[in-house]
Amino acid sequence: MSVGYVSIQWTKHKRLYDLVVVCGILIYIAAFVIVSKLIWRDPSSISDEVLLIRALGSCAFVLLHTILCIGPLSRLSPRFLPILHNRRHLGVVTFLIALAHAVVSLGYYHGFGIVNPLISLLTSNTNYTSFAAFPYQTLGLLALIILFLLAATSHDFWLKALTPGTWKRLHMLVYIAYGLLVGHIALGALQTDRGLIAPAAAFMGAVIVTSLHIIAGRREVARDSSPASPVQESADWIDAGIPDDIPNDRARVLCTPGGERIAIFKHNNTVSAVTNLCAHQGGPLGEGKVIDGCITCPWHGWQYHPHDGCSPPPFTEKIATYQVRIVAGRVQVNPAALPPGTPTTPALINPLAP
Repeated sequence: MSVGYVSIQWTKHKRLYDLVVVCGILIYIAAFVIVSKLIWRDPSSISDEVLLIRALGSCAFVLLHTILCIGPLSRLSPRFLPILHNRRHLGVVTFLIALAHAVVSLGYYHGFGIVNPLISLLTSNTNYTSFAAFPYQTLGLLALIILFLLAATSHDFWLKALTPGTWKRLHMLVYIAYGLLVGHIALGALQTDRGLIAPAAAFMGAVIVTSLHIIAGRREVARDSSPASPVQESADWIDAGIPDDIPNDRARVLCTPGGERIAIFKHNNTVSAVTNLCAHQGGPLGEGKVIDGCITCPWHGWQYHPHDGCSPPPFTEKIATYQVRIVAGRVQVNPAALPPGTPTTPALINPLAP
């Protein structure tokens, strides 16, 4: 990111991922229309336009559920990390499907009068105090605006321009969009659909998303609730266990008494410590591994040297480092973070090893 920008960083894996996503979307929409036509026959048949509106809307809602589940799933199991690497592509596709749903709906329900369709949508129903007649389409419009903001700023250019913290807070609006869409569906489609399948599916989707976030959050809280203990001989250092507790080319993450997370990596018979937060999107470096001598973030593959926290040239990103030592066979870390890019001396585990 610090060297230059590419509109879309296509790779073999991303092309395959996007191809699978597009094929899945087409199959879903076709299956939705075909099955609906088989179920809703004369005299209860539904027009093709309405079926397309429902297919596009439900498809976007399913994709949004998938996006919201990818994060906690990747924290619970590294098997989902390849999907996480391409989540932003999925987010853009979700917005495009939602936009198609909105355009077809706007044209079908508001496009045959003399009033501008968008103005018609905003003014034809203003019963905001009524539950049964609530203007649910407004909720969908607000959610679409949020999804547009997220899709438009998904590129690393905006991540750099807005700073990672601001960018992350902006993209947390996806949960607001999700809540608006739940209201949009509950006050709209579910009011006219007297069956049990649609309400049950919407309810189960909300339960799955909520449950995964609670489980992943509880795991984080459990780890942070037991911070590392200060070394008795020196309050300036905290105990990090024995080197054998750290897998080779991987890390052990500990929480300081101040609440900071430190990733302690073992590589080439040495131990180094860096912040657990990647400079890109705050990814958990401690869940990554050392590849080609560099700590590699599990989220998007950003890399840093273990001894100084600097990205390999020509990249210029830097992360905070920590002093580390081995005393009486135990790893000790100074919890005071050094400025990003500060060189440190890795602690040698076995001086006699080659």
